[in-house]
Amino acid sequence: MAKAASRSLSYILLGIGAIAMFFPLLWLILLSLADNPSAGSGVNELVNSGLSTTNYSDILYSDRYDLYFFNSLISSLAVAFGNCILCTLVAYAFARLQFPFKKALFVSVLIVMMVPAYVVMIPLYREIVVFGWINTYFALIVPFLVTPFGIFFLRQYISELPYELEEAARIDGASTFMIIRKVIFPLAKPALVVLFIYQFLTNWNSFLFPFIFTNTESLRTLPVALTFFQGKQSVDLGHLMAGAGLSALPVLLLFIVFQKKIISGLTAGAVKG
Repeated sequence: MAKAASRSLSYILLGIGAIAMFFPLLWLILLSLADNPSAGSGVNELVNSGLSTTNYSDILYSDRYDLYFFNSLISSLAVAFGNCILCTLVAYAFARLQFPFKKALFVSVLIVMMVPAYVVMIPLYREIVVFGWINTYFALIVPFLVTPFGIFFLRQYISELPYELEEAARIDGASTFMIIRKVIFPLAKPALVVLFIYQFLTNWNSFLFPFIFTNTESLRTLPVALTFFQGKQSVDLGHLMAGAGLSALPVLLLFIVFQKKIISGLTAGAVKG
């Protein structure tokens, strides 16, 4: 009896949590379908005012949404793939190889994780200017190809993989890079999927660095483009919410497709270092 009551209470709490999480999404959808909505509009007012997809058609056909989408997609994919490859190489070195100052270097990676990205904004901007990367894809991609979180996360995962498989491959004549490609990458797929989704989502939603590294419309990303629906005197809520809803679709699709791998990767990655 007590177990049934506990289960019912759990379902009730989960239901309340689901409603609380879904309501902002419902609000976004209603605002995106309304004609020139105001910030103080209630749900009944939005529904009774008549809903249409005009805001979405304006976003897709009247603005350069396809260009902004392409810029965000290219930079996010490049950063996500780059992290999966380069962070794996660094993480393997920390997990398996022996070299001078190994512990000190790993501690430095952990320290960098604690430093907010905005602290390095000015020196990073100066480097981008010196390299001549302002208003280029290099500025959107190269500074973020390796992250301390990716190194730490994959190092923890690789440390728990069976070392015997690597020994067997080395006996067969495999080099270190071949071991990483043939043994580590296949075994670390769940963790790599989690890292890919995390980095894709982080870069997809990034606003500050794309905003300061580019100042031309041809390289504008979606988060930067959405800010132009906000004026000094008013906010174009309808088009802003429509653009935000469309920009969230790729991330939602990634979570839906890789849901099981994300859960298995997070579960398997929760190990002691």
